[in-house]
Amino acid sequence: MVLSVLSLERGLFNKLLTASAGFSLQSANSVRDVSSLAYDLRSTAGYLVADKFGRLVGRVECPMYGTAPDVPDALSVRAGFLSRRRRLVPADAIDQIDGTSGVIGLSVERNKIRRFL
Repeated sequence: MVLSVLSLERGLFNKLLTASAGFSLQSANSVRDVSSLAYDLRSTAGYLVADKFGRLVGRVECPMYGTAPDVPDALSVRAGFLSRRRRLVPADAIDQIDGTSGVIGLSVERNKIRRFL
């Protein structure tokens, strides 16, 4: 009896707090915008990279470091299996990262990305 009263009070208390804050913990809510910078770029080796039109740019070879030794600033993307050319994709050009399918979507066109050896 006491346990059911406490659980009712907790449920009522939770509803009061979430209703006043303007959000609910129900499954119908979703997150609209997610920053790609919150994603750890160090674990993206092997991901496919597509430009803003969905065209394949290549596969992530490794993260590239510049300003900070522990935070990658860009990704090295290799165009093909036997290709020697690589593209340097800055972290600012990343629009979204899908960890389940292993695809990185960019906010720029493929020909706007700088090539390097």
